[in-house]
Amino acid sequence: MILIGFLRGTRSISLIWSKTIWTRIESSLYSYEIRWKFISVVRTGIKLSQYQQDMLDGQYGYPRQWAMQQLMQVAHFFGASDFVAVSQAHIMCDTESLGEAGIVHLEHLASHVLDQRTVAIPAITDPRGIDLCAYQKLNQSEEFVDREQRTTRALKRMGILMTDTCINYQSVVPPVFGEHIAFGDTGSTIYANSVFGARSNFEGGPAGLAAALTGCVPRYGYHLDDQRIPTHLFIVDFQPKTLSDWGALGAVIGKLSGSYWSTPFITGVDVQPSSDALKHLGAAIASYGSVPLYLLEGISPEAENKTPLGNIGNDRTARIDFDDIKDLYANASQNIPVDVVVFAAPQLSLFEIQDIVAILNGRRVHRNTQLFVATSPEIKHACDRFGITDCLEQSGAVLLSGVCFYQMYARELAQANDWKTLVSNSAKLVNIIAGYGYEPMLATTEQCINAAVTGILWRLLIENTHAPLELGREWAGSQFVQMTTLVPAMTLIEFEEYFLDQLILSMVNLM
Repeated sequence: MILIGFLRGTRSISLIWSKTIWTRIESSLYSYEIRWKFISVVRTGIKLSQYQQDMLDGQYGYPRQWAMQQLMQVAHFFGASDFVAVSQAHIMCDTESLGEAGIVHLEHLASHVLDQRTVAIPAITDPRGIDLCAYQKLNQSEEFVDREQRTTRALKRMGILMTDTCINYQSVVPPVFGEHIAFGDTGSTIYANSVFGARSNFEGGPAGLAAALTGCVPRYGYHLDDQRIPTHLFIVDFQPKTLSDWGALGAVIGKLSGSYWSTPFITGVDVQPSSDALKHLGAAIASYGSVPLYLLEGISPEAENKTPLGNIGNDRTARIDFDDIKDLYANASQNIPVDVVVFAAPQLSLFEIQDIVAILNGRRVHRNTQLFVATSPEIKHACDRFGITDCLEQSGAVLLSGVCFYQMYARELAQANDWKTLVSNSAKLVNIIAGYGYEPMLATTEQCINAAVTGILWRLLIENTHAPLELGREWAGSQFVQMTTLVPAMTLIEFEEYFLDQLILSMVNLM
């Protein structure tokens, strides 16, 4: 008992010594929970409040003790000296990532009494793996549905709000400048950091849940001023016109930044980006570069006082023009039959979905192609109220609620539906989905819709995404021959209408 009192009062003990003591304790004296307390407190020298120490000691029940143990290991790994209080948590817990072991763990945490299992701060969820209203259309397994329902029951018992969204900053409660939060989804984290000036690291599923149960996270990374200073400078020599342009720009910046600890400063963008444009920019930077914060001049609240003035070396400075993003767009030597067109990753805002309905303009999705639009449950409800859902469904599209395509057992979806070629306006989705066996292609929103309607991603339209279409009737005739080979039911009148639509859209893009 004297040894225990000494250890609890000595938080600056050396790493080697504490390892030796821990080994003795592990082999002879104490239970797993007590052991972990010693390794966490003694080995790291992390400062804890009395409440945090009590949670770690198990005085508030096992769920909070587990949470503090989890956070202590994160704090030790990243060298944090103490913890910071957070006001809200965004938890990634899709069932494909959880697996059976993860679901059983959640069920165990949720089995404890109410005051032990309930989260300490408002906590919400990232997209799920199953839309219970649409899974049969997608030929998804009943096994996946069972996993989803078990996970949902456990999370609800813990007081977690099933928002099922990665765009909580657009559809739930956005953070404010300087607010410390625990966000899990990379797209939501980078948006909160970069657009609002809030403070969060990428919190993986267990870390996000632990933050929700304790109300705190280790103070490291993007909770610190020193980590929010520009490390790279990107000078943009073109003006993004479409959401896919913003995503492609983000992909280039992410690749060139290349590290979680990089903070790119972006200048040269004169056009005013929308919330959706910034959403695609950030999601792509995070996806291609694992970067949680960018500073966009004129937009990011922290950019004004952190303009790089010659203090970033040439090796970390780059100019980006349209040729740099052009290679990210679909590029093919022939017209490409398309299996599935997906608008997701991130989920879509109400305005984005409204735009899709306008571009469809009453046209129907081709019988050989599927069109999916994913959004949050709140925005899905708004679409229902405004008649937008009816318009999409009449076209043959499917509006998915509370899911994101790559989190929906995407490989099994491809196998069950014989999907291979996928077209999207999301650079993030294109980056991720190839790992699930798809052949993805990035295109503009208009090209995606026209691919869904005709079943084809057109070669010439790919090549001329941002160039005039100087097309003669001879070319149109040859394309009609190709088109009817691939889509025999298309008439000449239907092709001419489609061709005219494409010509008009291309001219509009040039304005």
